[in-house]
Amino acid sequence: MKLSRQFTVFGSAIFCVVVFSLYLMLDHLQLDNSKNPSTGLDRFQNGQLSVLQDKIDRLERLLAENNDIIVNIRDSVINLKESVKEAQGGEVGNLSQGPYLDLLPSPLLVLPVNYEDCQFAARELAKPDGGVQLLDVYDLLDFENPNGGVWKQGFDITYQSNEWDEEPLQIFVVPHSHNDPGWLKTFDDYYRDQTQYILNNMVVKLHEDQRRKMIWSEISYFSKWWDVIDDQKKGAVKTLLQRGQLEIATGGWVMPDEANSHYFALIDQLIEGHQWVERNLGVKPVTGWAVDPFGHSPTQAYLLKQAGLSNMLIQRVHYSVKKHFASQKTLEFYWRQNWDPDSRTDILCHMMPFYSYDIPHTCGPDPKICCQFDFKRLPGGRISCPWRVPPQPITDANIQERVHMLLDQYRKKSKLFRSKVVMAPLGDDFRYTEALEWDQQFNNYQKLFDYMNSHPKLHVKAQFGTISDYFAALRKQVAVPGTAAGAPGISLPVVSGDFFTYADREDHYWSGYFTSRPFYKRLDRMLESHLRAAEILYALTLANIRKSGVQSAGFPVVESYKLLTEARRNLGLFQHHDAVTGTAKDWVVIDYGTRLFHSILSLKKVMINSAHWLVLKDKSDYRHDASKALLQTDDIQPAQDALPRKTVLKISAKPRSVVIYNPSEQDRYSVVTLYVDTPHVRVVTAHGHPVAAQLSAVWEEPTTASTEAYQLSFLTQVPALGLAVYQLVEALSGAAEKAEYVLLKQGGGLSVNGDPFTVTLPQGLEASSPLTIQNSHLQLWSSPVTGLMERLKLKEENTEQAIKLEFAWYGTTSQKDKSGAYLFMPDGEAKAYVPPSSPVIRVTKGSVFSEITTLFAHVTHTLRLYHVQGVEGQAVEITNSVDIRGEFNREIAMRLTSDVDSKDRFFTDLNGFQIQPRRTMEKLPLQANFYPMTSMAYIQDSSTRLSLLSGQSLGTASLKSGQLEVIMDRRLNQDDNRGLGQGVTDNKVTASSFRLLLETRAKTEQEEKRSPVSYPSLLSHASSMYLNHPLISMAISPEAAKGSVALTPYSPLASSLPCDVHLLNLRSIQAKEGGGGPSDEAALILHRKGFDCSLSQRNTGLLCATTRGKINTGKMFKELKFQSIAPVSLSLMHTVAEEEGASQEEIGLQPMEIRTYRVRLR
Repeated sequence: MKLSRQFTVFGSAIFCVVVFSLYLMLDHLQLDNSKNPSTGLDRFQNGQLSVLQDKIDRLERLLAENNDIIVNIRDSVINLKESVKEAQGGEVGNLSQGPYLDLLPSPLLVLPVNYEDCQFAARELAKPDGGVQLLDVYDLLDFENPNGGVWKQGFDITYQSNEWDEEPLQIFVVPHSHNDPGWLKTFDDYYRDQTQYILNNMVVKLHEDQRRKMIWSEISYFSKWWDVIDDQKKGAVKTLLQRGQLEIATGGWVMPDEANSHYFALIDQLIEGHQWVERNLGVKPVTGWAVDPFGHSPTQAYLLKQAGLSNMLIQRVHYSVKKHFASQKTLEFYWRQNWDPDSRTDILCHMMPFYSYDIPHTCGPDPKICCQFDFKRLPGGRISCPWRVPPQPITDANIQERVHMLLDQYRKKSKLFRSKVVMAPLGDDFRYTEALEWDQQFNNYQKLFDYMNSHPKLHVKAQFGTISDYFAALRKQVAVPGTAAGAPGISLPVVSGDFFTYADREDHYWSGYFTSRPFYKRLDRMLESHLRAAEILYALTLANIRKSGVQSAGFPVVESYKLLTEARRNLGLFQHHDAVTGTAKDWVVIDYGTRLFHSILSLKKVMINSAHWLVLKDKSDYRHDASKALLQTDDIQPAQDALPRKTVLKISAKPRSVVIYNPSEQDRYSVVTLYVDTPHVRVVTAHGHPVAAQLSAVWEEPTTASTEAYQLSFLTQVPALGLAVYQLVEALSGAAEKAEYVLLKQGGGLSVNGDPFTVTLPQGLEASSPLTIQNSHLQLWSSPVTGLMERLKLKEENTEQAIKLEFAWYGTTSQKDKSGAYLFMPDGEAKAYVPPSSPVIRVTKGSVFSEITTLFAHVTHTLRLYHVQGVEGQAVEITNSVDIRGEFNREIAMRLTSDVDSKDRFFTDLNGFQIQPRRTMEKLPLQANFYPMTSMAYIQDSSTRLSLLSGQSLGTASLKSGQLEVIMDRRLNQDDNRGLGQGVTDNKVTASSFRLLLETRAKTEQEEKRSPVSYPSLLSHASSMYLNHPLISMAISPEAAKGSVALTPYSPLASSLPCDVHLLNLRSIQAKEGGGGPSDEAALILHRKGFDCSLSQRNTGLLCATTRGKINTGKMFKELKFQSIAPVSLSLMHTVAEEEGASQEEIGLQPMEIRTYRVRLR
């Protein structure tokens, strides 16, 4: 074994590291001691195991104190593994014979977590003085809805006429036009019919009078218009921006949904918008404007703050919460993250107090009066006031009476706030399309303002303003947060929490859109995963090309960048609050779906071209031929509304290479499944070492296996952000081991054609015994009648949990207002799903995975366990294929019922970024207790946490203690009166995927105090990463396979990033010159995740450590180096001052922090 070499290298000073490494190697060799029954290491193991165990125990304690040792351990493991391979001539890793309970050796060690890293989740947060926690507000409110008079959902507002004698009331009227990038029309149709005219008129009409102002939000539209206007008009726009007449508010690609959107996509659309604005307009947005998303997330507040914005505005908040905030004068506040111990995440936020953002609901509490000041509704126009009192043109005869009427509303509105500044938006959906409306609104309002401002006794100063004009005036009256009591200025409260679930009236809760059109919510997540993977691979390829100094031989640099840009914009467009929400017209959904679909295809091209360059041994052999790509992806999606299908690979006696890409920042051991055309196939590594593989059936019908395609599953080891190369070859000996099957159906009568697989049809008592599958971590029992899970055992802890999985139907209420795309209005509690006939149950038992599949009429449901001693083996994989196309007004839910004593508490994530504790409240209707789940939800008690990790956004609830449920799909046959004008009946066969994670936890005092924060475990973070960013397989094309192309694995990082650091993106930045290609800079975006150390960290399979958020930039990559690295704001708009003592050699991240760095890599 030549172990003496290792001792020489490491020396006696780090003897403990070698002992640890030997322990790792012993685990490796245990798997193959049938072939090597008498090695020196076997004798060492038998004689010294107890001594070794003592040393390991001591090591565990040392690891917590000195994290640097982990790097040495990792290096020694790699070196020792290589020497084992050399000594045994490649025998290690040949796992093609015998039982497979532990495909990945993993020492039973506690995950090495720095003690300081655990303190973040363990600490107790002090509530700021006067602070407001939304969880407390929900406890406080009774959610009654008494009639408030003219402000139906509020209360009567009074004031004294002399209140403004000392300090006049400042009024900012903010003209705006809300342009949905798709809803009742497609994005392009809206642009053609309305948006282009709004923007054209804006340039003309704002130039007519410099007192006129306007704000614009959606850059997707602005950029489309910019591309077709002439230089003269572009110059006019820049003049308006410089004068402050036009403001870009938020500046994202869209005004995104905040419930279903993942934080990767939220950031990406913000960067796309901000980069476009900076490049073309030379301005930097400072204020967020979100008048239409259906509920608001603190994640968006944090992202705006990190991007350098100072202020934000929100509108759609539960009417009872608005009323409470108005009564307490807390409608303006500093929004702080739940997890922030100080004020670093604070952003000044304005909550609009009334029902809507239209003109009738923005000048004051009485919509009947405010509507009279929407001058588009003047008699003779196309729209009128529903209150049947029309506006009047402002004349000398009526101006005094009109001013007093409007000023009364402004004054009443100002009484809901603490300052003497009031803001009144002036706009609505797609307003200001015609020059006439510009004249009607601006001329009449200017007359009103002139009168107000020329009469000092009114004590008012009124004007048009942008949203930032308003905030600038507000800030002059507001005390800086944290100043001492008695300091000048108005103090505003600090608010923490989220604003879900939204209700706009009565019991009309907008919890339906958390699930509506789930097919496209899944497609959204697939595009997101593909985009991130392609961005990183492309950026690494460019850096490698620059470093190599060789000509790129036609590598499609610009063409690929244009495909990336288009994909960014299509993903960004879909984050719009009528897109990912599933609340657009059918044909608009098709338009969105087509964009997502085409971008997935485009990104596959980018990845194929990039991987081709990186794995090619001799770069001089690289030739780009779009019609003859070297690689092909392993699946094909035939259309935008169809599920992807696996490509069947042709296997012959000549090895066919497969390249596996790991888009995660950790070295990864994961199972890959390919379809092949022969059952006689063998898998080997790039070095020719055999790999354990399982051959499973591709079932064409419930009981008929294909004879033309077979599933080939094998465990891969792929470096972080790297590419591994495997070879498939036709072989009778050493071929993949065939899975065995058990098929059941209550009542019998099964006819099975399963050749060449062994199929058992149990009879009698055997057919009524619980079904079970297990791996080294878990054992799962299912019902022999339904195949659905009933119990789950954690083997290491020897604890068993009752977890009953079932499906259920929700109907819709018989009342006038029924469920639709937005609303969830059920007819009571869910009713159990009873299949029309007994389902076929298929049990697969194999060396790489085992699973139980049940084929119901509406759902094909699979529970899978991977035989992997690592992250992938720790969770139950749940996949559903749902088809409710034949149903009428029904929603199907998947429910887990456990004996976890969770009471009325559960936890859902917000945008995949953070966890929000929830309470199920009896005082609220059932639909109000559903919340958005972007990537996970969990319940827990003092000893157990049960987490459901999700590969798509869906609505979730915990209606009873120990329960967790998700709505899988909705089919609703009517409109819910929110403007869409149709039901949801365009259902597809929809796939959804989950991981179920059962973890033991130590009870903490903080839990008993109902903490407003919670965090996943590191294992949960890793499992979610595996689920949402799967390995990507690319096989060498049949044409290329005929030749002899030499491929080599690619491993860019020197080591995995720390366990709690996520590489969100490595995004190439566009060159400033024309042509649409990349510059030599990229945005490196990192997120340090918060995690809970109270959950068991034994045997997680994570071979990484935590490092107090520190990353050595000089040692991050193996061969590439950072030529420059500079901290910038999230969307690259602002340079960020280096913290004192910081150096370019080290990146430092606070827990939960997202940081962007502008880097040059080569």
